[in-house]
Amino acid sequence: MEYHRLPHSSLDVSKICLGTMTFGEQNNESEAHSQLDFAFERGVNFIDTAEMYPVPPTADTQGLTETYIGNWLAKSGKRDKVVLATKVAGPRGLPYIRDNMALDRRNIHDAVETSLNRLQTDYIDLYQLHWPQRETNCFGSLNYQCADDHSGVTLTDSLEALAELVRSGKIRYIGLSNETPWGVMSFLRLAEKHNLPRVITIQNPYNLLNRSFEIGLSEISHHEGVELLAYSPLAFGTLSGKYLDGARPDGARCTLFERFSRYFNSQGLAATQAYIDVASRHGLDPARMALAFVNQRPFVASTIIGATNLEQLEANIDSVNLTLGNEVLADLEAVGVTYSNPCP
Repeated sequence: MEYHRLPHSSLDVSKICLGTMTFGEQNNESEAHSQLDFAFERGVNFIDTAEMYPVPPTADTQGLTETYIGNWLAKSGKRDKVVLATKVAGPRGLPYIRDNMALDRRNIHDAVETSLNRLQTDYIDLYQLHWPQRETNCFGSLNYQCADDHSGVTLTDSLEALAELVRSGKIRYIGLSNETPWGVMSFLRLAEKHNLPRVITIQNPYNLLNRSFEIGLSEISHHEGVELLAYSPLAFGTLSGKYLDGARPDGARCTLFERFSRYFNSQGLAATQAYIDVASRHGLDPARMALAFVNQRPFVASTIIGATNLEQLEANIDSVNLTLGNEVLADLEAVGVTYSNPCP
């Protein structure tokens, strides 16, 4: 396993991060603990979760993911050996989490206390805002509308709430998720102006079908040291090729849940086939190739993988052992030019 020091921090994280949003929905607690054991044994020291998980979010399952992880940490005694990241949910119509989900002091403090209790820990290594307070393009939405935020909650309000938790020792570092270039630079500017905690990571989608991070955020990562925690590196499993020609394998996420349609437009499916053809020409497994591409990007600090069984998990972790050569990368770029960001 490769490890990487996150800039502006003392956190050394594995190049592969274990994503856990299936825990409590597609995976029961025993299966979740098996995944955690397996990943840790293979050098994965970075675990990402969220108060909203599992996904799809429901009132009956919300919080189970953190609970499963907390029980594993208590049972295994490995809390001091892992970097633990979780997220606070923002406004998005999930009243069963909290009645008012603004990213203000009350909500952020309440969310941290609840997560600490479920995770059975005294501190969170990386605490992330799951999505912005304001209306903006995220989760695949496009055509930004200039909407005013009438909540009265500012970025400074959120930063000040997080600063209190950093000072108390309940969280060590802060990060963003599903953010835009304007949002990241605004948080950095406000932190410097008001002597508040500096965001150290951004967790956004990034894969061969969605390279929108490169348009503006990659430059910020390079110059400001706010590196990417890449989620959906396999585009919901699409880049494995298992959904081509209308296939819907039993038990697969996009078979079970129709909401995961982001990577199934006509251009996305055509691009997927083209990437599968590249893998075939070079004798590569397409999923392993797609993950290796993300792993090798200079702005990616860690690639967040998810799996529903140990066979998938082993294959995904093993992607760190594949280095794509110049010929493969050139072929991937050629597909990317033909099908430019088909699924942003």
